[in-house]
Amino acid sequence: MANELLEKEGLKKIREDYQYLITLFKEMLTSIGESSLADGLPIDNFSVKKTTNYSNEKFTQAIGMCFELLNLVEENAATQYRRKSETQFGVASTKGSWGYTLNQWKTDGINECKIAQKLREVKVVSVLTAHPTEAKRLTVIDIHRELYLLLVKKENPNWSTSEQSLLKQEIISLMERWWRTGEIYLEKPRLEDERNNLMHYFNNVFPEAVKLTDQRLKDAWEEMEFSPELLEWPEHFPLIQFGSWVGGDRDGHPFVTSEFTASTLRLHRRLMLKMIQKQLVDLAAKLSFSSLQNTIAPDFLNELEQKATLFGAKGEKALKRNPSEPLRQFINLLLVQLNNTIKDNHTLGEASYFKSADVLDVELKKLRQLLIDLGAVQIAKQWLFPIERLVQNFGFHLTKLDIRQNSAYHEKAISQILAASGFTDFDYGNWNEEKRLAFLNKELKNKRPFLVAGVSCGAEADNVLGYLREIKTYVDLYGTNGIGSVIVSMTRSLSDLLVVFLLLREVGLQDTNLPVVPLLETVDDLIAGPEILTAFLKHPIVEKQRLISKSFTQEVMLGYSDSNKDGGILTSRWNIYKAEENLTKVAKEFDVKLCFFHGRGGTISRGGGKIHRFLDSMPAGSMSGQIKMTVQGESIANLFANRLTAAYNLEMFVAGTARQAMVEESKVKDEQRYKIMDEIVELTRTTYRKLLDHPNFIEFYTAVTPIDVLEQSKIGSRPVRRTGQRSLEDLRAIPWVFSWNQSRFNISGWFGTGTALVEFQKKHPNDFEQLKSLAKDWPFLKYSLIQIESNLLNSDIEIMNSFTNFVKNPKVKEELMTLILNDYKSCLDEIEEISESSVEVRRISKLNDNKLRNNSLRALHEIQIDYLTKWRNLKDTKPKESDSYLMELLLLVNALSGGLKGTG
Repeated sequence: MANELLEKEGLKKIREDYQYLITLFKEMLTSIGESSLADGLPIDNFSVKKTTNYSNEKFTQAIGMCFELLNLVEENAATQYRRKSETQFGVASTKGSWGYTLNQWKTDGINECKIAQKLREVKVVSVLTAHPTEAKRLTVIDIHRELYLLLVKKENPNWSTSEQSLLKQEIISLMERWWRTGEIYLEKPRLEDERNNLMHYFNNVFPEAVKLTDQRLKDAWEEMEFSPELLEWPEHFPLIQFGSWVGGDRDGHPFVTSEFTASTLRLHRRLMLKMIQKQLVDLAAKLSFSSLQNTIAPDFLNELEQKATLFGAKGEKALKRNPSEPLRQFINLLLVQLNNTIKDNHTLGEASYFKSADVLDVELKKLRQLLIDLGAVQIAKQWLFPIERLVQNFGFHLTKLDIRQNSAYHEKAISQILAASGFTDFDYGNWNEEKRLAFLNKELKNKRPFLVAGVSCGAEADNVLGYLREIKTYVDLYGTNGIGSVIVSMTRSLSDLLVVFLLLREVGLQDTNLPVVPLLETVDDLIAGPEILTAFLKHPIVEKQRLISKSFTQEVMLGYSDSNKDGGILTSRWNIYKAEENLTKVAKEFDVKLCFFHGRGGTISRGGGKIHRFLDSMPAGSMSGQIKMTVQGESIANLFANRLTAAYNLEMFVAGTARQAMVEESKVKDEQRYKIMDEIVELTRTTYRKLLDHPNFIEFYTAVTPIDVLEQSKIGSRPVRRTGQRSLEDLRAIPWVFSWNQSRFNISGWFGTGTALVEFQKKHPNDFEQLKSLAKDWPFLKYSLIQIESNLLNSDIEIMNSFTNFVKNPKVKEELMTLILNDYKSCLDEIEEISESSVEVRRISKLNDNKLRNNSLRALHEIQIDYLTKWRNLKDTKPKESDSYLMELLLLVNALSGGLKGTG
C-alpha cells in the first residue's frame, strides 16, 4: 500500500513538473512574439489547440519540445522515486539493484564467500553503436543535458525566492536557445560527429557512472552486513567495460575507411592516457605524506632512486619537486613514465614507459601496499582506489573497437584475393560448403600470405585488407587490448568464420588471437547456431587457442532485429531463448565459457526494454558471468545522458548479470512448457509470414508507413539499405521498425501473437490454462507478454486507418487491414485473459504516460498525413516544390520520435 502511494506521488510529480516547464515554455514563446503559438500548447488537461495563427512547422517544433520536456520530467521523477523508495523501504526496494540482488541471495542462504567469488567473475561490456536511429542533433542533446541539470537543481527546497527566480530565468533562457537552434539534421552527420558524440560518454560520463555504481555495491554490501574484507579492493569488483562500433562497423557502411579506423583507435588511447594523467596529478596532490612523520620502507626508497636515475634530468626534477614526500615523488616518476607512453618515447628502453596498463596497475598496487603498511588504509580506499579501478576497467584503450563486416563481403574479398594471386580457376563464391571447407582447411595449415605487399585486388579485398593492416600496425605498437571482436554479420556456416582467419593471415594477424565472432541474425541462423559453434570449437585453429589460453571465452552475437523482421517478435524471442540454451550446452561439452553478445536495439521490437527484465528472462544456466550488449541510437542518450541515470542503468546491467550468473540450470527440463511455446510460436510465424509474403505487401508497406521519408532523413551516417536495392531483404531492420512506429502500427512488436493465442486456446484449452500459470512464474513469458502489450498500447487504430488511405488498391487494403486489426484486438484480449486482470488495473503508469501524450501525437499525425499526401503527389513531378513538405516531414519524424520515446 505504501509503495502504491509512492507511485501515485510520482505520477503527481510528473504532472506538476511538466506543467511548470510548459508554463515557462509558454512564457518564453510569448516573450519572442509567439503568443498565439503559446496558447496552443498542451497545459490544461494536456490538450492542444491547433489554429491557423501560426505555421505547422512552428507548431510541430513546439510540440516536439513539449515531448522532450515530458521525457526529462519523467526521467527526473524516476530518480526521485527510487531515492524515496530506498529511504522508506531500504536498498532492496529497487528491483534489479545491488540491494535487491544481495538481499535475494542472503534470503536464499547463499554464502557470502560464494557471492564475493561470483562478483569477481562478472564482466559486462556496453557497446555503443551509431545506427541511424538518433533523430536529435548533438547540439540539442547537449541542451537536454543542461535542462535536466536545472530540473534537478530545482529539487532543492531551500532556494530563496531570488534564487528560484534566477533558476526560472536560466530555464527560460535555455529554452529560447533550444527553440532558435532547431531540431533536425539538415545534413547527414559525419562519422566524426558520431564519434565525437560517443567520446562525450566514454570520456565524461562512464568513468563517473562506474564510480557511482561501485559505491552502490559497497553500500548494499554493508547494508547486508557481509564481511567488509571480501569487497575491499578493485580486484574484488565486477569488471565494467565499454566498446564501440563507430570506426569499426563496416556492415553496409561505405564511409568507414581504414584511415578512420586508425584515427579512432589512436583517439581512444590518447583520451584515456590523458585521463589517467589527470587522475595521477590529482592523486599526487592528496598524498602529501612526509618521510619525517612516516617510516617508509627502504626498498620503496631504493626503487625511487633507481627510477629517477633511469629518467636522468627529468627523474631528478621529479624528486626535487617534492623533497621529503616520497609518495608524491613516486607519482611524479609515474607521470614521467606516462608522458613517455603518451609520446611513444621508447628511447630509454621498456622500463621508461608503460608497455601496457597492466604495468601501471602493478605500480599502483605497490603504492597501495605501502599505504596499507603505513596504516593508511582509508586513504588508499578514498584516493587510490578510483584510479586503480579506472585502469582496471578502461586500460589504456578507453573502449574496445569492434570490427564488423558481412559474410557476403568477406566472400567477395577472398574471391578477389584468390584471383589476384593466380588462382584463376577458383570460383570460391559459387562453391558449396564442403568445397569451401576443404580449401580453407588446407590453406590454414600454411603461414604464407597469398599476395605480395602493394598488390591491388578489387574494392572489397582492398578495403578489408586496408583496415586489417591498420589494426596490425596498432597491435604491433600497443597490443590487442584496444580491439574488441572481429564480428561476422549474417554467419550462416563454419566457412564464414574460417575465411576470417585467412584474411587475418594475409596481414600478419594470425597469431594475435583476436576473437572471431559469429553473429546469428535470422531465425534459421539461430536454429543452426549450435551446429556452427560445435564445428568452430572443434576446428584445430580454435582448439589451439583454447589450449593456449586458460581464460579462453567464446563470444557469440545474437541478432534481435533481423530475427524479428524475419519472423515477428515472439518467434524472434523464443528462438533466441532456445539458441542461448543450445549454444550453452555446446560450450559445456567443450568446457568453454560463453559470452553472449546481445545485439539489442532501443525499441522492444529489437530487444529493448528494462534491462533487469531482459536479464531475468534469460534461460537458467546460460549466463557465464560475461556479457556484451549493444546500446544503439537514441538509447545512448536515454540511458546515459545524465550521471545518475547512467549509474542506475549500469547498476541494473551489472547486478542483473551477476544475479543471472548465480542461477543454475534446472536438472529437469519442463518439456510441456517447450511444447506449448513451440506450437504458439509456429502459429505466430505462420500469421506473420502470411502478411509479409502477401503478393501486395511491399505496395502496402510503402504506402502505410513513411519509409520513403526516412530514406531521405539525415539521422545517421549509415545508409538505410545495405546495398541500395529496394527490397524487403535489403532494408535494414532498424528503419523497418522505425517506419512502423511512425505510423503507429508497431506490428514488429506484436503482430502474429493474437491470432496464434486464439488458435492455441481453441485447440488446447487445458494447455491454455497452464499458460496462465507460466505467465505468472516464468520470467521469459511474463516479460514477453508485458512488452508485446506495451507495443499494442503504443499503437493507435485511428492513426493506422488514416495511413491506409494511401493504399490505392481497395482489395489489398481490406485484406491486409483485416488481418492486422483482427490480430491487434485478439492480442489485447488474449493477454488480458492470460493475465487474469484488466489492462486498466495492471498498466496504470503506462496508460497515464499515454494520456499525457496522445492528444499532441494525434495533432502531429494529422499534419504528417496531410504533408505526406502533398509530398508524395509532388516529389516526382515538382521536386523543388515538394522539398518544403519534406523538411516539415523530417521535423515531424523528430517530434513524433520524442513523443513515442524512441525510433527504431
